[in-house]
Amino acid sequence: MAATFRRRIHRGVASTAVAALALAALTASQAPGAAEQPAAGARPAPGPSADTPIDGGSPFYTDRPPAKSPAPPHTSGHPGDAGKVVHGPSQAGIPATVLAAYKNAEARLRDSTPGCRLPWQLLAAIGEVESGHARGGAVDARGTTLRPILGPQLNGNGFALIADTDGGRYDGDTTHDRAVGPMQFIPSTWSQGGPAGAGWGADGNGDGVKDPNNVFDAALAAGRYLCANGRDLSVQGDLDRAVLGYNYSGEYLRLVLSWFTFYRKGTFEVPDGKGVVPVRRGGTSGATGGPAGKPGRGGATGTPPAADGKGGASGKDPAHRPGTPGGSTTPSHDGTPAPSPKPTPDPKPTPTPTPKPPAGTAPVATLEAAGAADGGTEPPKLTATAGTDFATAPRVLAKDADGKPVAGASVRFTLTGGTGTRFPRGATAVTVTTGKDGLAAAPTLHAGDTPGRFTVRATTAVRDVRPVDFTGTVTAKPAPKADALARTSDDKKLTAAAGGAFADDAVQLKATYRGKAAAGVPVTATLVTDDAKQPAENDRGPYFTDPAATGDAKGKPVRTLTGLTTDANGLLTLPKLHTDAHPGTFRLRLTTAAGAVLVVTLTVTAPAAA
Repeated sequence: MAATFRRRIHRGVASTAVAALALAALTASQAPGAAEQPAAGARPAPGPSADTPIDGGSPFYTDRPPAKSPAPPHTSGHPGDAGKVVHGPSQAGIPATVLAAYKNAEARLRDSTPGCRLPWQLLAAIGEVESGHARGGAVDARGTTLRPILGPQLNGNGFALIADTDGGRYDGDTTHDRAVGPMQFIPSTWSQGGPAGAGWGADGNGDGVKDPNNVFDAALAAGRYLCANGRDLSVQGDLDRAVLGYNYSGEYLRLVLSWFTFYRKGTFEVPDGKGVVPVRRGGTSGATGGPAGKPGRGGATGTPPAADGKGGASGKDPAHRPGTPGGSTTPSHDGTPAPSPKPTPDPKPTPTPTPKPPAGTAPVATLEAAGAADGGTEPPKLTATAGTDFATAPRVLAKDADGKPVAGASVRFTLTGGTGTRFPRGATAVTVTTGKDGLAAAPTLHAGDTPGRFTVRATTAVRDVRPVDFTGTVTAKPAPKADALARTSDDKKLTAAAGGAFADDAVQLKATYRGKAAAGVPVTATLVTDDAKQPAENDRGPYFTDPAATGDAKGKPVRTLTGLTTDANGLLTLPKLHTDAHPGTFRLRLTTAAGAVLVVTLTVTAPAAA
């Protein structure tokens, strides 16, 4: 089935600039670490930038949903017709394995990120637009595509310029990246562009492999991206930003939302390989201009299309034949050349649905701090040891102007502070909906590794409502304990000549607590006088030196060392011990905070005769 390709070229100055500003404002926080969009016509860096869309701005299927409500296709009733699907425009049937992958991703994220409220129909809408549900469900039993689905080479010629980032591992291209798989991830976003640089790649089918060519893996990865940064996809602004982060294009946003609305009305399952593959391709993103003198992803201007459904100044979207100005032969979504299409009238833009509040819901007038979930009336105290979960969570009560609880209101909890405390999956912001009682509770907080104070702020979409702040505290982990210290070679006498040094590993000890090795135990080592009742730091005999000392302090005797710590096996080897000119018997006293004490005898002999 030949795939045609529509080339969008937006013209005009004033209204195009307004459209660009509108979409830029909407997508200011579209992706984790998103940066400002580059200027039109600017030469991008050869690698992916922080705001690179998930699919790299690759072209996508532009077929729109059928006008009629979803319904299974009719067959003649003959046995040979079983599983047949009517050919033509894309319709509601989704291949069985692909549909299962979308629903699996929704279930996984419902457990891990409940505040995101990801509907599987959104994944289906993106999967339809990106790959026609893996080319009509051309996947094996485990969900891996029967042959690779590759976008065009992202070489800056009409698309983003992204030099190879994976050595061809995923896309088979060692010069430039290509979008890969049923959800069209570029390799850099799959393996590098996720949280903490770990990539968005996921293992959705539990086989231990993260494969962008597997629809279970790709659907879960796409869901994780859509839910990033604490997005609540039941909120239209968060939904729009998530979709635009996939492909920075107003046309793409409208198209995905139209399929999303269509699938929410209902769908049905068809056998794998029997799904209808869309026929029209086009709609490259306009977020980033290509190299100087070449069009960006969105055409000649490199300017984002308007968010209101109008293309450029006139709202028209001309398509060119080969040989006419602006015409070209452009690669299709799977990398094969496709002829430029004949002019076709623009479909009417699908308006972005505006979310409506639940029936009977009054606007929020006030937010109040609520008591703990166990029935307390006072706001919970947020205190936890570093690295542990908080036992309680912030809760707020939303009220209307009459002081009555407001159900179904969105409350956003945002973390600030340097303790490293986070919501589930490392999020710093989450959105929660109030229940029938008007209460909204933040998810479980996990204390970071840095002791200190932090703040959780609760806000609503109503700007005049005063936010509620909760202060939390992260306390330091208690030091590991040791109730016994012993030398590892207790029978070995420690002897050295005056003016010399003991062996480098002369003193090694092991710390235990209740008979088990105690790791990370702080130990203090002091060279003391021979007074069993009140030992004091000695001023003669063996000594340590400070390796960090400089100038006059370098090499000077140090007879008390702190900050020594046992290793994972409870072992500690002391630094090298030197001797001064005084022979005799000396004592080394080792102690822990829990009261464990070990005294080691050191013998210093007179220097040998010259």
